[in-house]
Amino acid sequence: MMTIREELEQWENKYLSPYASKSAESAGRDIEEEECDIRPVYQRDRDRILHSNSFRRLKDKTQVFLAPEGDHYRTRLTHTLEVSQNARTIAKALRLNEDLTEAIALGHDIGHTPFGHAGERALARVCPEGFEHNVQSVRIVEILEKRGQGLNLTKEVRDGILNHKTKGMPSTLEGKIVRFSDKIAYIHHDMDDAIRGKILSEEDIPKELRNTLGNTTTKRFDCFTHDIIRNSADRDDILMSDEIGQAMAELRSFMFERVYTNPKVKSEEVKAERLVEFLYDYFLHQPDKLPSEYMMLVRERDTSLERAVCDYVSSMSDRYAVGVFNELFLPSSWRD
Repeated sequence: MMTIREELEQWENKYLSPYASKSAESAGRDIEEEECDIRPVYQRDRDRILHSNSFRRLKDKTQVFLAPEGDHYRTRLTHTLEVSQNARTIAKALRLNEDLTEAIALGHDIGHTPFGHAGERALARVCPEGFEHNVQSVRIVEILEKRGQGLNLTKEVRDGILNHKTKGMPSTLEGKIVRFSDKIAYIHHDMDDAIRGKILSEEDIPKELRNTLGNTTTKRFDCFTHDIIRNSADRDDILMSDEIGQAMAELRSFMFERVYTNPKVKSEEVKAERLVEFLYDYFLHQPDKLPSEYMMLVRERDTSLERAVCDYVSSMSDRYAVGVFNELFLPSSWRD
């Protein structure tokens, strides 16, 4: 008798695009496992990421605005969910594999540091081996989760996570969708947050970009999404039109100039970077204070102490990092 998983795999073969990544054709996992009788492989990967400790910590990690006053600013978790929503919309419209798309989207930022890119810059500066959040995301799912066991995800999911940044190029169309959706999401929601925080107004956005893409954040979001679907339908690639692709690049440059490097937005980031550097230096010189699972990496997994310290510090949420710093460096009477 055919299992539910096998029925779903047959459905994929029958109804998904010929360019889709089929679950039954996955390149597999590094460690072979018995197949689930209900869920295809990419759905299992999605579930493993969703239930991981690293995913839950995203709720208290900075997206762009460091400790904003207000409940509606994005965090790294809400960014991830917005990437996932948009990516699934595109994948469904193109008849590609939604489970693979969602797994990549949910996992793409789980290696991010506390305090967003400020923390990433600090660790990249002080660690001799360097630090990149996409590489760390793969390290988490391969090694760090489940106290050194990793999540044993499929190769396609790990490839999409590793290559979601601009300089990367995923091997699957589903990964390419996430790569686009990440940029669409952060341009959209970071602009929305900047307008909410009175860093920008709609009128500040160059008129030619508003004429091309739309005069609200929602209209621009829809423009990007529709353009990708129109230009990628029945093709073995994920593409934007030249006009919209160029406009998106210009809007992204505008955001870097007016928001991402704005002193008003970034004024506290120097402090955050110094905090991360202090934590790295402290645990590097007092490795006996590291949690046991990180010292296990050094003893049993041929991991350098520098990398193990990066693993620990980068795993911290914003609140936890501040709490550890206060406990280590502030007299107890000052902590309140």
